[in-house]
Parts: sequence; structure tokens; C-alpha cells
Amino acid sequence: MACFIVSAAEAVVVTAVEKAVAKKEEKKEAEGVITSEPKVSFSIKLHWLSTMLWGGTILLLFEHIWHGEVVPWFPFLTAMSDPADRLEMFKEMATVGVTMALLVTIVWAGMCFAADALLKRKMKPAPQWVDTKED
Repeated sequence: MACFIVSAAEAVVVTAVEKAVAKKEEKKEAEGVITSEPKVSFSIKLHWLSTMLWGGTILLLFEHIWHGEVVPWFPFLTAMSDPADRLEMFKEMATVGVTMALLVTIVWAGMCFAADALLKRKMKPAPQWVDTKED
């Protein structure tokens, strides 16, 4: 009924943090603080998370509109009109919504770990049978 609200709330917070971190990184870059090793900046990683969360939120919102659980008139969520349905809605938000948001965040953490591991991996020399000389 309203599980997408949890992802939307996390997306709002992550987007705000992303903007603040990006400002800090730009300030450090302007001061000339440069790291020697290549890496994906934390603001870009946060952008990945916010994109995943916003995409999931929009998809879930569309699905809830399609099933008639979200309507264009107040109170917008059909479960909010009946007090008995509110408890069920909050229970769904606490179980399904939180689980989905955590799963997206765990997948994002895996993406960040994989990106860092790929960048840290040293380039292997070309096999001897590969001709690296240009004629």
C-alpha cells in the first residue's frame, strides 16, 4: 500500500547527503588535495544509491497507482481513508518497505566494494604471445 514511502524517504536523505559531500569534494579539489590512486568518489557512489532508490520509488509508485492504492485526491493513499487499514499500511511499510530499502542499500554497498576492488586490481602484463609492439 505505501511501502514506496520508505524508499522515497531514504532517497531524499541520500540525495541531500550526496549534494553536501559533492560540495566538500569540490572544495578539496579546488584547494589542490589530490590523491595518487584512482578511485570512485564517494559523491558518485551516493549518486548511484540515490538513482537506485528514486528509480525503485517511481516504479513502485506507478505499480500502486496501477492497482488503485494511490489516487489523485486526498488522502492520496486509499488505506488512509479507513482507520482499520492504517495499521495494515504501517505494518507493510515497516516490513516490506524497510526490507526493500535495506536490500537496495546492500546491493549498492556490494557495487561500491566491487568498483573499489576493480580499481585496486593491478593490470596484469600481456601474455608473451601477444605482440604489443606497433609497426
